[in-house]
Amino acid sequence: MKKKPISSAIEPPRGRQVFDELRSLVTEKTNPRSARIDRLPIEKILLIINREDSSVPRAVRKELPFIARAVELVVSRLERGGRLFYLGAGTSGRLGVLDAAECPPTFGTSPDIIIGIIAGGYESLLLSKEGAEDNVSAAIDDVRSQKIGRKDIVIGITASKRTPYVLAGLTEARRLGAATVFISCNPRKMAPREYDLAICPVVGPEVIAGSSRMKAGSAQKMILNMITTAAMIRLGKIYGNRMVDLKATSEKLKERSKRVIMDTCGLSYEAAETILSEAGGQVKTAIVMSRMRLTRSAAEKLLRSNSGVVYRALGELE
Repeated sequence: MKKKPISSAIEPPRGRQVFDELRSLVTEKTNPRSARIDRLPIEKILLIINREDSSVPRAVRKELPFIARAVELVVSRLERGGRLFYLGAGTSGRLGVLDAAECPPTFGTSPDIIIGIIAGGYESLLLSKEGAEDNVSAAIDDVRSQKIGRKDIVIGITASKRTPYVLAGLTEARRLGAATVFISCNPRKMAPREYDLAICPVVGPEVIAGSSRMKAGSAQKMILNMITTAAMIRLGKIYGNRMVDLKATSEKLKERSKRVIMDTCGLSYEAAETILSEAGGQVKTAIVMSRMRLTRSAAEKLLRSNSGVVYRALGELE
């Protein structure tokens, strides 16, 4: 895809210009299937919402080739010491922060590797600051404050495709050399062409016109989950379909770690507990120690020589 030159100044649209933009968006149109929802009994209201929600996975499925390319970009950046940033406002920003926050306990990543940036700052997670989505100078400052560069990737999330904060921040990230991915729930032909990749699940008009926290939000959540989960799988954070780089920071995660070792190594609860302790709480190391009958240092060395991928360390076929 040929990139257009980056504008040095971004001025958010105002007034009638915004009105005309919104009128053209699929995410802002009224849904004929919910036109009389205000006079229906509760169960029928819920049935309409449920039927509309069922269209979300189909819309996401159509974007799998583009999501796969996003995963490849993320993996390549993280492998060379870069970071993944999510950039969004409102619901989209909250979803980015949520996905970033879930990665350390699930995959053992450092909190400074996958980062969510939301318009208006973290206060916006609890108290909506809708006007923050128009603040383009804040977006540029937020991106610059993270010292984003060529090793990094920034994923901008906006249901409408027009959010000034996201466009300004993503454009600044591109100017700084980062890879850029644009997620929107409007058709690809409407997406900006200056970014490396666009992911565009078209979920259609919302049950409540313009309420993009609904189907569009669900689609975005699914896509972010796919991107980080698939990337972490490729980076060796999973063995089979089990989490083996999780941080045992709660009783639940401590016991889950033991269960993983029990199931993958055929050990009793007590034996799994012992070898997990000997491995310094590292599930990967414990598995290799048990299966290969190695010391902790030898298991760690074997994992390092196999890029941290457990099945490779165990000599299993791909």
